[in-house]
Amino acid sequence: MIRLPYIEPLFRPPSEANSLILQVTNGCSWNRCTFCEMYTQPQKRFRLKPQEEIERELAAIAGSGLAPRRIFLADGDAMTLSFRRLQRILEAIRRFLPGTQRVSSYCLPRNLRNKTVDQLAELRALGLELFYVGCESGDDLVLERVNKGENFDSSLAALNKIKDAGAKSSVMILNGLGGQRYSEQHAVNSARLMTAAQPEFLSTLVVSFPMGEKRYQAGFGGEYEPLDQPGLFREMLLLLENLELDNTVFRSDHASNYLVLKGTLSRDRGRLLQTVHAALERPGTVPLRPEWARGL
Repeated sequence: MIRLPYIEPLFRPPSEANSLILQVTNGCSWNRCTFCEMYTQPQKRFRLKPQEEIERELAAIAGSGLAPRRIFLADGDAMTLSFRRLQRILEAIRRFLPGTQRVSSYCLPRNLRNKTVDQLAELRALGLELFYVGCESGDDLVLERVNKGENFDSSLAALNKIKDAGAKSSVMILNGLGGQRYSEQHAVNSARLMTAAQPEFLSTLVVSFPMGEKRYQAGFGGEYEPLDQPGLFREMLLLLENLELDNTVFRSDHASNYLVLKGTLSRDRGRLLQTVHAALERPGTVPLRPEWARGL
C-alpha cells in the first residue's frame, strides 16, 4: 500500500473504481455550475500540480511495486492543462508505469477549444483514450440557468473533436436538471445532442442538493420545482424515446438513481422503455434504490 498526498474530497467516475487516481489538478477552474458542490470547499481551490510533484508520486508508485492497468487523471478539470503539460504527464506515466493500458479524465467541453484534433490524437497515442464529458443537458436554456458555461453547439463540437481524434467519450446527462417547467425540453434536446454525437458511453445521474437548493434556485429565479420520483421516470422515458443511438453503452446505475437501467442503445431500448413504464404504471414491480442508499 502507498498513500498519495491527495487533497480531499476526491471524486472519480464509478467505472474508475479500480483505477489509480492521479491528482494532476486540484478542484475545477470553472467551478460555477450551480448544481455541483464537489469542489466548493476552501481546500479545493483550483491549482495545477507541478510536474515535479506528479513525477515524484509516479516514482513512489513504481517503487511500491504497484502496476496499475488504468489511471484516472483527477480532479474535475485535468483537461484544462495545456497540450504540452498533458503530453509530459502521459510520457511520465509511460516512463514510470509502462504497464498502464489506459488513461482517462473528466473533460469540460471548453477545455478542448484550444486543442486540435491532431493534438488529441497524439495524447490518445500516449494512452489518454477516454474522456468523461459532463454535458448535463442539450438544452441551451437549462444550461444557462445552471451556469454551465456551455451550450448545445459547444458540447457537440467537443464530442466530435474527441471522436475525430480516435478517442472515446462517456457523457453524463443529469435527470431532473430543468425541474418541472423545463423537463420536456431538457429530455428532448439532450437526446438530440446525444443522437448527433453518438458517444461510446452515456450515463444519467439524478441532480441532488445535499447542501440545499438556494444557490440553484437563484439561477431559475425561484421557478425551479424539483421532479418527484414519477417525474424523473417520465423524463427518463422521454429521453429514451428520443435517443437514436447506433451502439452506445447506456447506464443509469449511479448511486443517485432510483431506477437502475443498463443496456446498449438502440438494441435494448425496447426493454429499457418497458422497465421505465413498469416503474411508472405498476409501482412495486420494479426494484428501486431506497432513499437511504442514494448518494453522490
